[in-house]
Parts: sequence; structure tokens; C-alpha cells
Amino acid sequence: MPLPFETATQFAALGLTLVAGWFLGLASRSGGAKWRERYQDEELEHARTRDEAEERIRALQAEVKALRGQVPAPPVAADDKPGAAWRGWFGWGRDNLVRIKGIDDAQAKRLNELGIKTYREIEKMAPADEAALEQRLELPAGTIAEQGWREQAALLAAGNEHAHAEKFG
Repeated sequence: MPLPFETATQFAALGLTLVAGWFLGLASRSGGAKWRERYQDEELEHARTRDEAEERIRALQAEVKALRGQVPAPPVAADDKPGAAWRGWFGWGRDNLVRIKGIDDAQAKRLNELGIKTYREIEKMAPADEAALEQRLELPAGTIAEQGWREQAALLAAGNEHAHAEKFG
């Protein structure tokens, strides 16, 4: 009986088919059980850590509530006004300067670039500072005083939205 494979090419094809089958068998076997178990162990460890952190947060929040009940509130300085508190280092301490009538988006951006970011900074400006700011913003002389930026800023910094709307709205 003759062999089904007679030439070197046929034997090479047979060898390649056997090797490919071997690789396919390795790829499809269930040898991933070890990695699956490790993944599940890591998931459980993560869940345990998350639960411990949440429990610690709850305990600290309860402790803060208890301490707030025991410690009197710190005194407020005379020049501090509601709404004028410092709110962060990363630009979060900015007020919406566009709410001041006479300041548009471009001027608000320019004011921020010049370091003026809060109502309090506008409110505390001296007349000489106003004149210098008008020059930098290329506004006609007296515009800031005429539009009452300082008064508007004082009302908004104090949280007097209603008074600001009545007078400048």
C-alpha cells in the first residue's frame, strides 16, 4: 500500500499542519485558570480595601461631627464678608466678574490675566488704581467710576444679589 504522502513538499505540509494544531491546542486549553484565580483574588483584595476605606471615612465623618459640636466656631474677622472667602489655589477662587455691569467676557478674561479675579479686589481699588486699570483695558477715563464697578463688586461680594439687581439690573 502506497503512502498518501510521497514528496518532500507533502511531508513539509504535514509537519506544518501538526505544528499548527499543536499551537492551536496550547492556545485553547484551560491553562488560564491560574490567571483567572489571581484576577479574582485581586478583585477581592480591592473590594476589601475599598470597604475598609469607606468604613474609615464614615468613622472620620462621625468624629468630625462630634468635634464640631464640642469646639466653638472660629471668630470671623471684621473685614470678612459672606461670599468673599478664599476658595483655593488653582483658580477656583475666581468670582464671575461678568456679573458686574460694564464688564464683558473679554474684559473679565483680561482682568483675570492682570490678577484681578474677585469682587473684593475690585471693591478695594483706589481711584489711582482705577485710572491705571482703565488704561490697561483701553477704556475711556472715568468709565469704572461712572459704571460703579466698586459699588457693584461690594454688593456682589456681600451676597446682596437683590440690591445689585435693583440698582444695576
